[in-house]
Amino acid sequence: MVTVFLLQFVGIWNNTLLPFILLSDQDKYPLTLLLYTFLSKGAGDTDLYPLVIMGSAAAIIPLIALVMVLQHFWRADLLAGGLKG
Repeated sequence: MVTVFLLQFVGIWNNTLLPFILLSDQDKYPLTLLLYTFLSKGAGDTDLYPLVIMGSAAAIIPLIALVMVLQHFWRADLLAGGLKG
């Protein structure tokens, strides 16, 4: 159950297509979509690369924190599914 939650959360967190289609105001874009627009606008501009790298690190922090918090439950689910009887 926790594994499904983690996979679903990561899928929603990294979603870029749906916000790109539905949102017209760039002020409401999620972080992952902002990083994509920075890279697409400044493909030749190397000054934006450190900003994108720091933004990527900031986008990963909630995912790492969630996995750390749910790690005990995740292991229990994996063990329960692997045992017979």
